[in-house]
Amino acid sequence: MDAADLTYNDRGLIPCIVQDACTKDVLMMAWMSEQTIRMTLDLGETVFYSRSRDEVWHKGATSGNTQKLVELRYDCDKDCLLAMVHPAGPACHTGEQTCFYRKF
Repeated sequence: MDAADLTYNDRGLIPCIVQDACTKDVLMMAWMSEQTIRMTLDLGETVFYSRSRDEVWHKGATSGNTQKLVELRYDCDKDCLLAMVHPAGPACHTGEQTCFYRKF
């Protein structure tokens, strides 16, 4: 399997769910491009594409809250990714451990 074989949206992006490899907590969802997938695999840490800033985003580059990649998986339709990681701090920009800390 190669990153080029995945199904991307019209902006060339694919959603990636990030999960703590130890606790199995869902930490966040972010977008990846073919380039950031390759960077993630090469670097061994998550690299995403920020739609709001329109740029590559190495998670934790400024905050120190990096995510060491354990495994990168793709789903049966090849249109969504799952990154299993060891986080070095909170995933959410608010300081929460996970971006999914709110309940209805």
